[in-house]
Amino acid sequence: MAYHCLMCGAELGEQVIENRTRLVCATCDWVYYPQLKVSAGVLLEEQGKLLLVQRADDPWKGCWYLPAGYIEVDEDPLVGAQRETLEETGLVVAVKGLRNVSMYQDDPRGNGILIVYDADRISGSLRNSSESTAVGFFNPQQIRSMPLAGSSHSQEIRQWVHEKESGCCCGS
Repeated sequence: MAYHCLMCGAELGEQVIENRTRLVCATCDWVYYPQLKVSAGVLLEEQGKLLLVQRADDPWKGCWYLPAGYIEVDEDPLVGAQRETLEETGLVVAVKGLRNVSMYQDDPRGNGILIVYDADRISGSLRNSSESTAVGFFNPQQIRSMPLAGSSHSQEIRQWVHEKESGCCCGS
């Protein structure tokens, strides 16, 4: 959230623009438009089990999620998903295709979108990182009893569990 103009440094004030209350600079008319955060990750299945990472940090410390993270400002989301997977799990992956894009509004760090790609392992060995206390592959029955992190991750993981249990092979 910006409280001062990024162009001239003056304090921002509220003004209705485009039917929304926006923060605007009275000195130079610059308008602050908040933007969504962009995260990307992978859904990697091997032998009927899904790769999950247990968070080491808040928010959702101790909960499980797909390997994913924020995309750098100059980074292709597909490349970012591969980077995050390597950083968090030790696995090098190849992206097979886009699985889903969803919005999250429950992250205290800000609202955003999660881009999830289907992926295959190319190389590497599972390992923890500074961001994960555990990583592993889990079957649908195991996942049902695991605490899951965040609405978008929970939605993607539960969709995968539903697909496996129902025999459906369709994505989200």
